[in-house]
Amino acid sequence: MTFNNVENKINVTSEIGTLRRLLIHSPDSGLGKVVPSKAQDWLFEDIVHLDTIRRKEYDYYVKILLYFLDPGKIKGKLAQIDAESSNRGFFKPDSPDFHNSDKVIELQVLLKDILKNKDIKLKIVASVCAIENCTYELQSELIALPEAQLAKTLICGSIDEERMIFAPIPNFIFTRDIGITINNFILLNKAAKQARARESVLSKYIFFNHEVFADYRNNIIEIPEHVHHFLLPDEENQDRKITLEGGDVMVVSKDHLVIGCSERTTLYACNQVVKTLFKKEVVKKVTVVKIPKKRDFMHIDTVFTQVKRNVWVLLGSLGRKSDAINVRVTEIIEEMKDIRKEDKTQIIQFKIENPLEPTYFEYLEDLLDDISRNDLGSTEETKFIYSGNNKFPYDAREQWTDSCNLVCIKEGVVLGYDRNDKTVEAFKENGFSAIHAHDLVQQLESGEINTETIANTIILMPSAELSRARGGFHCMSMPILRDNV
Repeated sequence: MTFNNVENKINVTSEIGTLRRLLIHSPDSGLGKVVPSKAQDWLFEDIVHLDTIRRKEYDYYVKILLYFLDPGKIKGKLAQIDAESSNRGFFKPDSPDFHNSDKVIELQVLLKDILKNKDIKLKIVASVCAIENCTYELQSELIALPEAQLAKTLICGSIDEERMIFAPIPNFIFTRDIGITINNFILLNKAAKQARARESVLSKYIFFNHEVFADYRNNIIEIPEHVHHFLLPDEENQDRKITLEGGDVMVVSKDHLVIGCSERTTLYACNQVVKTLFKKEVVKKVTVVKIPKKRDFMHIDTVFTQVKRNVWVLLGSLGRKSDAINVRVTEIIEEMKDIRKEDKTQIIQFKIENPLEPTYFEYLEDLLDDISRNDLGSTEETKFIYSGNNKFPYDAREQWTDSCNLVCIKEGVVLGYDRNDKTVEAFKENGFSAIHAHDLVQQLESGEINTETIANTIILMPSAELSRARGGFHCMSMPILRDNV
C-alpha cells in the first residue's frame, strides 16, 4: 500500500475528536479454530461462528467506518460489494478486491508491506519462531512463503486450511490493546497474557518499520522492565511486572492521560508510564484509575468511555450511583478483615509540575466531570449514561456485553452493541437517537442521510457473535488521527 506523506500525520488528543484514521484487524480464520478447552486460555469467553461474525457483524463495522472516514471506497458500490459473487473480497486483506483504505487501515496489510524487506522478514520469522518454539525446518519454510501468505499465516496460525502450525491470536481484532496514540507519540503496550505475545512482536515490527509511522519512529515509546527484574524473587518480580494494554489507556485531552490499573495492567506499569511520559513531556497530567482485578471489568474502557465533551457512559456500581448504604454497611462489618480493599475503585492524579503532591478523586463521576469542565472546557452540565440504565441485573449483564465500551466516530456519534437494550434506553432518555447499522448503511448509500448531519446518535451494531469475545468497538479500534477538539 502506498501512503501519502501529507496524510501520514499521527495525532490523537482526545477520545471524541472526529476520527480520521485508525488501525483495525478483521476477523481471520484463526477465530474459527478456537476450541472450547482453549477459549479462556486464548482470552475468548466462548467459541464464535466465523462466517456470522464476519458477514453479519464485523463487515458492518468496516462499512460504517468507510462511510464516515473514506466514503470514496464504498459510496455507490454497496450492491457490488454485497453481491454473493463477490465472495466478500472487499473485506479480505489478501484479495485483489480488498478496499485497501489508507484511512481504515488493516494491520495484515501493514504486516505484508514490511515483509517485502528481506531483513525484516528474517527478523520477524525468527522472533515468532522463538516464541512459538518452531523447528528450524518450519522456520525455513516460513521464510520461503510469499509476503501476503506469510502475513496471513503469522496472524491466523495456519499455512493453509488444513495445516495449523501454531495457535491463533484471536485477540488481534482488539487493536486498541497493541498501542495507543498520545498526541503525536505512540505508546507500545505489553500484553499481560502469553496468548498475546505474538501480537506484541508483530505490532512492534509494524510500528518501527512501516512507512506510515516513518516520521514518528523517535516518538515510539516502549516501557522497559525493571532493570534487575530477572534477579528478583518471584513474588517481588510479580509486583514489578510490566503489563500494559491499550484498553487501560485513554487520551482525554492534549495534556491529560488516564491509565487504568486492572486485571491486565499492573501498578508498576502505571508507575513507569507516569515517569516516562513526564520525562518526555508528552502530557502534563496522568490520572491512575485502579479498578477491581476481575474478569468482569478487564480494562477501564469496559467500565467507562466518553460520548461527548460533557457526556460519559459508565458502570454505576463502580461510581457514585452504587448502593452506597449497603456498601458502607458491608465495609464496616468487614473492616478488620479488609476484604473489600481490592474491590474499591481508587483514583489518583499526578501533575508534571509536582508529581509528589497528587490529587485524589472519590468517585469516577468526579474525575469525569473534572475532565469535561477543566480539560475540555465544557460549560454544560456533565451527564452520565449508566450501563443497563443503572437497574439490576441489567447493569451487570450489559456491562458484560460491553455497554460501556463505545468508540466515538465524531463527538456525540458512537458505535455500540445492539443487544444492550436498557443502556440504549438510557441514551434515549438523555436525548440521543438510536439507529441500527443495517438501516444506517442503506440510508447512507441511498443518500437519505449523510454522515455530516448525523448527531447525538448511538449506532447499534449486530453483536450476537462479536460480544462473545468480550470486547466492544473501543477495543476494536486504534485511532492514529483525530481532529482536535
